[in-house]
Amino acid sequence: SVLSVRRPLPVTNLRVQQAEQQRKCGRGLKGGWVYWAVSMAAAGGGTGALNKEEKYDRQLRLWGDHGQEALEAARVCLINASATGTEILKNLVLPGIGSFTIVDGRAVAGEDVGNNFFLTKNSIGKSRAQAATELLQELNSDVSGNFVEESVEQLLENDPTFLLGFSVVIATQLAESSLLHLSTVLWAADVPLLVCRTYGLVGYMRLAVKEHPVVESHPDNALEDLRLDKPFPHLRTHVHEYDLNSMDRKDHSHTPWIIVVAKYLERWCEEHNNQLPKTYKEKEAFRELIRQGLLKNDDGTPEDEENFDEAIKNVNTALNPTKVPSNVEELFKDQRCTNVNTQSSPFWILMRAVQQFVEKEGLGNLPVRGTIPDMIADSTRFIRLQNVYREKAKEDASIISDYVTEILGSIGRPLETISEKDIWLFCRNAAFLRLVRCRSLAEEFNAETTNKDQIASCMENLDSEMVLYIMLRAVEYFHRQHGRYPGVYNNQVEEDIGKLKSCVISLLQEWGVAVSVKDDYIHEFCRYGASEPHAVASFLGGTAAQEAIKIITKQFVPFNNTFIYNAMLQTSMTVQL
Repeated sequence: SVLSVRRPLPVTNLRVQQAEQQRKCGRGLKGGWVYWAVSMAAAGGGTGALNKEEKYDRQLRLWGDHGQEALEAARVCLINASATGTEILKNLVLPGIGSFTIVDGRAVAGEDVGNNFFLTKNSIGKSRAQAATELLQELNSDVSGNFVEESVEQLLENDPTFLLGFSVVIATQLAESSLLHLSTVLWAADVPLLVCRTYGLVGYMRLAVKEHPVVESHPDNALEDLRLDKPFPHLRTHVHEYDLNSMDRKDHSHTPWIIVVAKYLERWCEEHNNQLPKTYKEKEAFRELIRQGLLKNDDGTPEDEENFDEAIKNVNTALNPTKVPSNVEELFKDQRCTNVNTQSSPFWILMRAVQQFVEKEGLGNLPVRGTIPDMIADSTRFIRLQNVYREKAKEDASIISDYVTEILGSIGRPLETISEKDIWLFCRNAAFLRLVRCRSLAEEFNAETTNKDQIASCMENLDSEMVLYIMLRAVEYFHRQHGRYPGVYNNQVEEDIGKLKSCVISLLQEWGVAVSVKDDYIHEFCRYGASEPHAVASFLGGTAAQEAIKIITKQFVPFNNTFIYNAMLQTSMTVQL
């Protein structure tokens, strides 16, 4: 059902508050309603306050309490309250970011009202930053909103440090020259920048962050950490406590499949010179060995024992070799891991501690994760087995904690820098650690350091999404030459086609890339006239908000580094440029 939300909230202009205390900021709403078909909006703005567990129930299942805490502590800055920008903020306000600030020096025009649901007819002529802030705040009373009535160029000139305190800066519909200046400032200060652009039926995103570590990457289809190929002492002792041959039918059919596999693996190794089954033929023979262990009925037919069926199905999982993943090996070799110093982030300190554990107590292996999958077993046996893994995980984490303490002391950092909770989380996810490093926009926009090979490779298909990237760069080239975008005036569309084609040719020559662009794309971009259709802006808004949440929570792996969306064909591409 469509829910109506209306709540007057105070709105503050942050820059005015900081620099011009004598000016008063607008308060409240003088009219207009925000309609939104999402129940979360009602939870955020309705009169009946819900506790956060109920209000944010679904997202808490995705990123947990600690992820929500990071979200609620986040300060997000949006450059330009365009249709794309407000759609991004909508998708960040609803899940409950701490605060947002809109930087926009423009007044609301009729064209803004035509494609932006967070501006009304009554907003025309008013500050676009303030009008959007007021309506966005209606979505969630937990989120505070601020606005700055300046262009980003003015802001960078008047107060270049203003943007440095934000968790992430999101720039939308920004010209290339302004974008380059902004990105240079943020890159130097290690502030993540997410660039978003809707241009006709094309969506574009670019992430610029020097280094973004991800501890909780939440990989799909992650393999279990069972260590059956290299059982630790407590696990080996626990397995030896079971005697499948002397069990009654009930116990036999309720023994965890991990134990079943471990018992028959011992028998296999005795018969095969301590070699695990590796080939397909050997694994099939091992499955048959387990199958022979099924209890038999009086007539000699095998009993229906689901735990044995699970054991047979999970042979590949159980025999997955225990080793340090290649992505973690690469992190161990990184200079930031081998040369920890006073400037090192907690991620690299923890990385170094885990490396020391692997080299010593771990005997070449990462700390035990401490979890086992659900399985058919009675509660007592399952809990006992679960505790075996859990206790080993705690033991490993304790050793790594001692290494962390030692490292912090050696570099003169306080012990509170890294909590026990952080250490435990890091150890549990040690196999899934990821590090995203992007190139700067300055490197990308410099003809000498443009990723020419990647562009040429993609353009082997002349209809690849890469052609849309070339066209986006070409319209900026056109803007630098003519002070406007191609096709913004109807009477100049035909004239602009030739001019834009010249820009495409010049751009490709500057890059030294010998590719061609079909005339159809040049005509299409002139027809776009730099428009910002809401349908495309809305799609990009959801996609960009998702990436911003990844950056804020440090969970899930953000894209690296360019995303291009073709709304004409409903296709997309992620590429490193």
